[in-house]
Amino acid sequence: MNRDLTVGRPQRVLWRFCLPLFASVIFQQLYNIADSLIAGKLIGESALAAVGNSYEVTLIFIAFAFGCNIGCSVIVSRFFGAKEYSKLKTAVHTAMLAAACLLAVLMTLGILFSKPLLRLISTPEHILADSAAYLDIYILGLPFMFFYNISNGIFSALGDSKTPFIFLACSSTANVFADILFVKVFGLGVPGVAWATLICQGISCCLALLFVFRRLNKLPAERSEVRAFSFGMLRSLVYVAVPSTIQQSFVSVGNIIIQRVINGFGEGTIAGYAAAIKLNNLVITSFSTCCQGISNYTAQNLGAGKPERLPLGYSAGIRMLWLLGLPFALLYFFTGRTFLGFFMEAPSAEALKTGVTLLRILAPFYFVIPLKMVGDGVLRGAGLMRYFMIGTFTDLVLRVVLAIILSKTSLGSTGIWIAWPIGWCIATLMVFIFYKRKVGELTEGAAGTEGRNRPST
Repeated sequence: MNRDLTVGRPQRVLWRFCLPLFASVIFQQLYNIADSLIAGKLIGESALAAVGNSYEVTLIFIAFAFGCNIGCSVIVSRFFGAKEYSKLKTAVHTAMLAAACLLAVLMTLGILFSKPLLRLISTPEHILADSAAYLDIYILGLPFMFFYNISNGIFSALGDSKTPFIFLACSSTANVFADILFVKVFGLGVPGVAWATLICQGISCCLALLFVFRRLNKLPAERSEVRAFSFGMLRSLVYVAVPSTIQQSFVSVGNIIIQRVINGFGEGTIAGYAAAIKLNNLVITSFSTCCQGISNYTAQNLGAGKPERLPLGYSAGIRMLWLLGLPFALLYFFTGRTFLGFFMEAPSAEALKTGVTLLRILAPFYFVIPLKMVGDGVLRGAGLMRYFMIGTFTDLVLRVVLAIILSKTSLGSTGIWIAWPIGWCIATLMVFIFYKRKVGELTEGAAGTEGRNRPST
């Protein structure tokens, strides 16, 4: 069901809209967590290291899919808020065709350079074959991931967060059983984990596309005004999508650099990091997905000419993420060892120590990062991409540079983990300043216009 995010109390609107998004990302992360869990439990620590090592490379492709999602979602949200349905449909068609062209390039590059890239990040020789096999199969499934992400962005733009949740809940649950079937019954090893994910994502993607086009067909629009492709619309989509893609791509490249540093500490550290980072990414991706909802809220309200609702949405978004992050922070800090045990049957002392240390360093800062991410969501929804990127790049550069420097000190691998909260805190301060200044200008401008248009008595 489509939902107008421009009416009602912002706190209630965001909770109703973002909770299914939060639940969706929990199930979506089950894809990656199930892969690592099955690999670690049913194959061994080396398999866990191989899947975790490949995961950092897959984040590059995810970055492009994320950019397509955000670009389409923000632009469609604005047209939906303004009730310009012909332009909305043109935006969707343009996004789909542009994504298909981008996919052809990415898949070609991926097939040609996946193994060299794994060597570039110093992947240990004894896990290189499994890492490469996992990555090759993952690349074959890129069309499913891309078009599912675009469909998900369209649903969110229309105010519908429940439909994609249902798809993800079913496909993610099926993925767990498929992992076990392919690994334990068929004995396919690490490639079996990848094939299971590809099949389940494919089914989810096809269903999402079917439902999204049925939903779009119900929106009233003049056929003569709807275009299959528009260069003007492409420019609008690119304006939002490219900064988001660059941001995610640079984050991925930064993670690859950090993975190279981690690989220098041996298999135990790699495995411990692979398990712990999956748990951390569950939280960060949950926050990020909810903030995509805040971007939709922002874009719809700006499209409807209601910028005065943005500060209320910002405050409600922070409170929401704090409440969602609290259980994770407590569980990871005090019982992280138990969660790590889910991924490793007989973890080495080094793997366990690495995972526990990483979780205990990051967990307290789950109350800081929402301030940045909600601010990012508002800035992105308002089309203020330059400020959004400055904060993100500051975080990334600090984390990468400090990880390299601190890892060479007596702190060892612990220095890598300490770099995370330092980058988070400084970037959060910057984004807060940008938010206060730019959103203040939007709301003051709206108030001034309202005052000029108010009839005199």
